[in-house]
This record gives sequence, structure tokens and C-alpha cells, in this order.
Amino acid sequence: MSREQLIEMAKINMAHGDAGTIPQTDDVLKVPVGNYFETERWQQEINKIFKRVPLMLAMTAELKAPGDYKAMNAGGVPVLISRTEDGEVKAFVNMCAHRGAQVMDEGCGNTNRFTCPYHAWSYNGDGDLIGIYAPKDFGEIDKSQYGLTELPCLEKAGLIWVTIDPKSTLDIQLFLSGYDELLAHFGFGKWHHFASQVVEGPNWKIAYDGYLDLYHLPILHKDTFGSDFPNQAIYYSWGPHQRVAGPMKGMAKLLGDSEEDWPTEYLTAGVWTIFPHISIAGFDGGGRAVMLSQLFPGETPGTSYTVQHYLMAEEPKDEATVKAARDQLDFLRYVVAEEDYATGLKQQKAMETGAKEHVLFGRNEAGGYNFHSWVDTILETSDEDL
Repeated sequence: MSREQLIEMAKINMAHGDAGTIPQTDDVLKVPVGNYFETERWQQEINKIFKRVPLMLAMTAELKAPGDYKAMNAGGVPVLISRTEDGEVKAFVNMCAHRGAQVMDEGCGNTNRFTCPYHAWSYNGDGDLIGIYAPKDFGEIDKSQYGLTELPCLEKAGLIWVTIDPKSTLDIQLFLSGYDELLAHFGFGKWHHFASQVVEGPNWKIAYDGYLDLYHLPILHKDTFGSDFPNQAIYYSWGPHQRVAGPMKGMAKLLGDSEEDWPTEYLTAGVWTIFPHISIAGFDGGGRAVMLSQLFPGETPGTSYTVQHYLMAEEPKDEATVKAARDQLDFLRYVVAEEDYATGLKQQKAMETGAKEHVLFGRNEAGGYNFHSWVDTILETSDEDL
């Protein structure tokens, strides 16, 4: 059924391309500029979005083998993700039950136990407390009551979602709205994680607006890659998650009449965004690849950081392929840092002057319209109704 959806979207894209049209919203959207820098609003976004909804925090490619782990900061919460001996993925607050120290330093690795650097209390991959340093001196406790605090976690389509509130009852599968069935066609579970890098940026929503925007490609990126792309976009949504594709003129003749032979690479082309902070865009650098951008708010309303993960369908086998992948990764860092985010940081400063009360999203920019509508909706939704 999900492949049929991909084929139907391809037909829509081709029809719009041949007709020279795109779907449009009913009206132009006005977003208050204060939404991008006011401290109270920003704190609400941290508490009511990043600390309440599932976040895509890791990829299967990062945790392939039993004992693999990833420690990271997400929305101000230290998180530890583990591939257990049984092959299951679990997530925990990265906090020792003894005195609250972070058990593992940020990064990825493989181990058969997590040992706290403060007093050497240790835990297995399931989060169970399995060792207390000098137990006779410390005193008797029920170790079964002092494991790591588990977080809701789900691995689907080669991606790993975690809700950083341990008390959350929100069904992650329900939150995905069937979007994971479409993402599964990438086959990320078997892909290779080539490298990751961090790029500093403006307010997280300014950054995210850019991932949903094809309107700017021939302008802002005219000297890098933008001249190869149209400035028009077609948006599809599954709950708060969106796919952005361009209208494709003349593709029907190239693809042929046999829909079952249409290549998956074409059917999954475009930008796939996972609310509230993920963008997945396909590239060809050292073979079929995607840049999975993982966006997080920074320490202040006007800052953010993005972890760029370069995933490849096949692990590079020779130096030439590795170099091509590295060159593509460097190029994408340049484009985002020196074009997208450099513009966004200047945009941030201009907004903060208050010279304009709002910014605009045109009828051709439905992605931004949908995104900001979902941000507002979730901020207005109580914990009980989420």
C-alpha cells in the first residue's frame, strides 16, 4: 500500500510538471516575528514540543550490533540509547541512580556494560543495575529498583524515535501517522553511516523553514546547486510530517508505462521532514546517499545546532568512493553553513529589531504553513489531550 502511495504522488508530481502548476494554499500566512526570538515562546517550544513529542534521535546504522550505544543531549536531556544483547533498542536518561552523574560521555561505541565514571556503579544494556562499587561498605539496596530510567523508544524504518519524558504515554506509532511505512522504502536499516558533523545555526524554526522551502533554491544557492532545481514545491503531509517534492515535467515518458518498474530512488526523491526536527534529502556522492539533518534548539532563542548525518546505501569499498562521499559531505556543510544558516543568522538579527510585526509564507509555501500550524497546535494542546 505504501508503494502505491509513492506511485500516486509521482503521478501527481508529473501531472503538475506537465501542466506547469502547483497546489496552493487558500491564503498567505502571517507569522509573528516574535515567534522566532521571544524567550517565553521559545521555552514553551522546548517544554511542550521537544520534551513531549517523540524525537528521531538515532539511526539503526549507528547501533547495528548488540552492545552498540549512543549517548547524546536532546532538548537539554542526556539520553543513552542501547542495542541490547537480544537485539532490541532501548533508551534511558543518561543518569546514574547513585548520585546523578552522567554514566556515558557523548558519542557512540560498543560495550557490555555502562560504568559510571564517578563511583563505578555499572549497568547492562537493558539498563539494569548490575554492579555497586564496594557493596559491603555502601550498604544493602534492592538493585532491581535502581536501574537506569527508561524512556519510550521505537525503532522503525531503520530510524529510532525516543520521547525524552519518561512519564509520557503518547503512542510513538500513532504519532508517526503511517509516515514510517513510506520511509521504510529507503531501506535505512541496511544503510551505512559514513560520517556526522555539527553546524551552528539560527532559531530552530528559521532553520527548519529552510528545509521545507524550495522557493529559495535558484536564488540563495545559485552559485552552488540551485540552478539545477525548480523554485516550485508540492507538499504531502502525514500528521505533522511532510514530504516536499518538485513538479517533474516529461518524466512519464522516461519512466514508462510499467509502474512496478519505476525505481524506488525516483519514487522517494525530494525532502522528507519528520516533525519537529528532521530533514532527509537525497544526494549522489560516492553512490546513493542521503543527508539526514537532526536539528535541535540551542542555548538561547536565537541559536540552534544541526547534526548532519551522511548515510550511504552501500559502504564505500575504495578510496575514490570514500573521497567522493567526503567531498559531498564537505560541500553540504558549506551550503548549509555559508548559505542557508549564514542567511538565517542575519535574518534572526533583522527580526529582532521589531521593524516588522510578522513574516509571510506565500500560497506556494504550504510546507511552512503546515509546520507553523502544527507548532501552534501542539503548544496549545494540554498533556492530557496530546
